[in-house]
Amino acid sequence: MTEPATKSRYQSPAAARATDRSALFDEAFIRTLEQLHMVARKLQAGGQRAERKTKIVGAGIEFADYRQYARGDDFRYIDWNLYGRLDKLLLRLFEEEQDLHIYFLVDVSDSMALGSPPKLHYAMKVAAALSYVGLANLDRVSIVSFSDRVTGRFAPTRGKSRIFGILDFFRGATLGGGTDMAAAMRAFVAQTKRPGLALVISDFYDTRGFAEAINILRYAKFEPFVLQVFDPKEAAPQLHGDLTLVDCETGDEKSVTISPAILERYKAALAAYQEQLEAYCKKYAIAQFRTATSVSFEELVLRIFRTGGFLR
Repeated sequence: MTEPATKSRYQSPAAARATDRSALFDEAFIRTLEQLHMVARKLQAGGQRAERKTKIVGAGIEFADYRQYARGDDFRYIDWNLYGRLDKLLLRLFEEEQDLHIYFLVDVSDSMALGSPPKLHYAMKVAAALSYVGLANLDRVSIVSFSDRVTGRFAPTRGKSRIFGILDFFRGATLGGGTDMAAAMRAFVAQTKRPGLALVISDFYDTRGFAEAINILRYAKFEPFVLQVFDPKEAAPQLHGDLTLVDCETGDEKSVTISPAILERYKAALAAYQEQLEAYCKKYAIAQFRTATSVSFEELVLRIFRTGGFLR
């Protein structure tokens, strides 16, 4: 999006705020993580936890199905009783619980520096909170930062103590660049062998749109999870008169005269874009949340928990 500025080559005040993360993860934040984990455990105990199972050939935890025998399969798992009755070679399939891989893909492009608090800080807090719950559940958690490419990775890890490594990763993550979600997702998929839950946290301000990026995840067998964050001033900007707007990612300038009619057209265009994202996610049964940064990150995380879209 845009904000008034002088020259794009200078660091804007918004970028400076988003770069300073010295007080982002203090002791109070760590205590909040443990509180959110306790809530997650109660919700899981209440029956909202989903099973993570995959069908494999051979001895497993629970019988699931049959399939036709194929050359090279282990003959020990042929059901000989069925063969005697049906004269068909069928293999027993079992369901075995697997570790869930959770990938947090956090947008660090220049537009995420905007807002108070910066959208980037809000996104990092939400990702850290959800990561902690995943780590405590012994899921394998990975963090990926992106803009128009993958800019950083925290390798898959497990165990609650690894949250401190994740927080250090967020503190040192490089901010900047334009937004090309499709290029970033393409690189992520090429670099990632094990599919899993891919939680994308972004403002989704990409001039190319969002569909191609999410489709790349879907076609590569990842389970997308969409979290769109925005600053309240983006939804209702307090601007008027003759202004020169500078795109915070490209440096492009545009002279405009802001009138009430122009603001209404802007609000309608923004609402239409958000509705398109929501409709797309509904069509493909993708978990999707949209939140203003004025909503506390704890409240958002609890809302995600209560819908059952993240807890497994």
